[in-house]
Amino acid sequence: MASTKQLARLCLLFAVLLPVVLGECGYQSCNPTKPDRLNVHIVPHTHDDVGWLKTVDQYFYGANNSIQHAGVQYIIDSVVAELDKDPKRRFIYVEMAFFDRWWRQQNDAMKEKVKGYVNDGRLEFINGGWSMNDEACTHYNSIIDQMTLGHRFLKDTFGKCGVPRIAWHIDPFGHSREQASLFAQMGFDGFFFARLDHDDRHKRINESRMEALWRGDPSLGGVADLFFGALYGTLYMPPPGFCFDRGCDDEPIQDDPKLFDYNVDERVDQFIKWVTLQSLAFRTNHIMLTMGSDFQYENANAWYKNLDKLMKYVNAKEESTNVYTLYSTPSCYTYNLNKANQTWTTKEEDFFPYADSPHSNWGGYFVSRVAFKANERRSNNLLQVCKQLETLAGSQTSKDPEAEVETLREFMGVSQHHDSITGTAKQHVNNDYTKRLHIGNGRCQKLVGLALGQLMAKNQSISGPKTEFCNYLNISICPATETVDSFTVIVYNPIAKGVSTYVQVPVNGASYHVMGPDGSTVPNQVQAVSDAIARVRRDRGSAKNSLFFLATMPPLGYSTYQVTTAKQALWRVSPEHLSKNTKAVPASPNSDTTISTDKMSVTFDSTGLLKSISNTDWNVTVNVKQSFYWYNASKGDLASGQASGAYIFRPNSSTPFPLFDGKSVQGKVVNGSEVIEFHQAFQPWLNQIVCLHKTKHHVDFEWVVGPIPFSDGLGREIITRFDTDIDSKDTFYTDANGRQMMKRIRDHREDYPYNNIEPVAGNYYPVNSRIFIKDSDKQFMIMTDRSEGGSSLQSGSVELMIHRRLLHDDSKGVGEPLNETDQFGDGLMAVGRHRVLITRAAEGAKVHRLSGEEIYMAPWVFFSTQTTDWTKKYNPMKSFIAKNLPDNVHLLTMELWSETEILFRLEHMFAIDEDPVDSQNVTVSLKGLFPMLNITGIDELTLSANQELSSATRLQWHTKDGDTPTRFSPPPVTGPSYDVVLSAMQIRTFKATFTRT
Repeated sequence: MASTKQLARLCLLFAVLLPVVLGECGYQSCNPTKPDRLNVHIVPHTHDDVGWLKTVDQYFYGANNSIQHAGVQYIIDSVVAELDKDPKRRFIYVEMAFFDRWWRQQNDAMKEKVKGYVNDGRLEFINGGWSMNDEACTHYNSIIDQMTLGHRFLKDTFGKCGVPRIAWHIDPFGHSREQASLFAQMGFDGFFFARLDHDDRHKRINESRMEALWRGDPSLGGVADLFFGALYGTLYMPPPGFCFDRGCDDEPIQDDPKLFDYNVDERVDQFIKWVTLQSLAFRTNHIMLTMGSDFQYENANAWYKNLDKLMKYVNAKEESTNVYTLYSTPSCYTYNLNKANQTWTTKEEDFFPYADSPHSNWGGYFVSRVAFKANERRSNNLLQVCKQLETLAGSQTSKDPEAEVETLREFMGVSQHHDSITGTAKQHVNNDYTKRLHIGNGRCQKLVGLALGQLMAKNQSISGPKTEFCNYLNISICPATETVDSFTVIVYNPIAKGVSTYVQVPVNGASYHVMGPDGSTVPNQVQAVSDAIARVRRDRGSAKNSLFFLATMPPLGYSTYQVTTAKQALWRVSPEHLSKNTKAVPASPNSDTTISTDKMSVTFDSTGLLKSISNTDWNVTVNVKQSFYWYNASKGDLASGQASGAYIFRPNSSTPFPLFDGKSVQGKVVNGSEVIEFHQAFQPWLNQIVCLHKTKHHVDFEWVVGPIPFSDGLGREIITRFDTDIDSKDTFYTDANGRQMMKRIRDHREDYPYNNIEPVAGNYYPVNSRIFIKDSDKQFMIMTDRSEGGSSLQSGSVELMIHRRLLHDDSKGVGEPLNETDQFGDGLMAVGRHRVLITRAAEGAKVHRLSGEEIYMAPWVFFSTQTTDWTKKYNPMKSFIAKNLPDNVHLLTMELWSETEILFRLEHMFAIDEDPVDSQNVTVSLKGLFPMLNITGIDELTLSANQELSSATRLQWHTKDGDTPTRFSPPPVTGPSYDVVLSAMQIRTFKATFTRT
């Protein structure tokens, strides 16, 4: 009979091996800890950038190692081989853009082996998005899409064991409250990151507050709460002296006492000192060590061999040191924290801006590579159009194998990476990102043309029209319209509400007739292409003029407009139905100039600078001066060697230099019947067009900047600034990822005393879609067409940085200055638009919420030179939804999940108490909502669509206010009505089965 001691040993052995024997993933697979020890969770990991110093392909294959030695395929190969040697070993992997590639190259035997490692917890997927997305420059729509893409791959491949439980953003440069809310809604139990402001870090370490509960969204309450942890060491690196991969200089564990270099005691002592110090910053007897770094574990044998030895010898001394080590994962670490008897502190705001040292504010990347930021935002617009039309018409690959959405979906996932959308990759890598978006856009455009053509046809025997897309409409280039006498404009509206928009088409004729979808004449206007746009276009394109007209589209539908030159149209229409060519005339140099419509009025002073804006419908006037300025980018000074660069914004003075010469901006007025413009020339390389549209309550400021001069050796960071009479004091508001609005207070931080060393950069925040100021009466809002950076540095003032050209690297890793020379070699020229809205303060939320939806989900315009028998063959207007959705509801997602399934997301766009009507609960019935799609069943899912909502559970955490998070349990959606109830800021995700009608 076995002794009691032998039985105890057997029980302990069984406890250690049980997870492996049962093959259980999840928290059941965690290696055991010890309640009376400092448990050191050893987390082997690699951080694999989806492009940065090398392209995605180069990183995966290990090419171009002259720049950086990194080969992801070898990392995964090496790790898998090492995991096979010991069931207690662990490894985490994050970036599905890489793992998906590796997986597709494996044979069935290897795939089964890896599935076994996933099932028993040896290999765990953390975060699980297509990339580790940035949190400042990304739009929430794109974040959700890229996370859904990665999570679907994991769920389809590994089942429930492929569902990540922990969010892991160890490299993004600051952290957004909306990101935390989205992660909570995806079902994550925790969120770990490495980068937070150096002052915040020091205070949290001193107060043992490195881990806490983040209140993700006050509108959602406890549903959006998320446990977070800030990593202790140097970012996500191992403790000093304990890196064991290729390229590391640290000594291995040399444990043969017969050899002269035996160092076990020394290394163990060094390790114990580090973990003891680290433990002082945390509140439980558990700490986590990230054992890995960028592109590490290509030599996984070296890592695991040394870690095995280190853990063996540390644990041998646990009785005297009280330190116990174990292989672990962030999930298992979180699970053990959750079991500790702790009352956790809470956090309300976000982690912006981020500075890693007193003079190093990471606000430059809010603006870096402005053209790519606009390209990405526009690509997301097309991606949503593409997904909707594939859902409505079905797959189009049988007609054209390249007419598909997956390429753009994946490349958009890559673009969310924290060195892509941020503009912090090397130039050749950014070129690669741009090429990928171009390819993805082209394939989606093929799908859109075929799908909408199919939906337009009056019967199945009619082929859809041949369509053409013009990707450079913003600089008046469109071969489809420049050389023909007649063409059709097709405008698709991806919003589930009717909208109208002014279409601008490059043409060469002086007068045109536009016929609307109902056969009536549509008023239109022709004017010369502006000097500013001609300057950007150079020798590309031949259009002399631009044609403007108002297009009106039904909800989730399209309208078509027949355009004919006057010469062609005169035989069937009278001259008054033709457009007149509107000329630009100089503004008066001696008096104010006012341009106005029935809705808006804008006044400029005698120099041509903006003086005031009035919303005549709402009887609101704001006195406002607008001009451009530049900050001289620091190249380092006596206070610090820190230069401005791709990551860092550091002006060498708090006072920017004016780009207005103090005399005149050479104002010109184009007083058209549909569009009224005021043209300004601030510099030979800086223009602006201020535009009113006849039926709209906004003012568009279209800026054209570049090439930024640099021959004097100075880096320039260009801003536009609006100085108003609004008494905003020290408060302004910026959006978080296009969704929540964050209150900002100048020279203030929520969690630590603000040190005003860099008064400009320290007050710059990411502006993903809008920034505004207000007082008790009025609200002044600027909507952006891409991510930018901005601030309010004095009461009534709003500034946005719109372009930057720098001559020095900021020494944060990319290794080259941000000096985009563009295809012509003399510098990048950027064209962008700010939409200015002024309202009474009470109406501000409704105005900016609806405007934000219309800008990021703008109507998609394309063309056909086919006009003969158009109305006989095609429906000139059609909606694919039975009725408008309510103002406060947005159709966020509509995509084909399989041949018989659709993924829907419905979003409540308003925050709690933002609007007396639109912040209220709202109900949408899915029954009959989409006439072409008969819904036969529906399941509600978590936000990233990888778990059924009814079975998704999250760990509960105790705070002084009680236990959190709250379970998300909205009213169930059941047939036959399929009513969806939405409360403020909710997003509800559904997978529906359907048949086509």
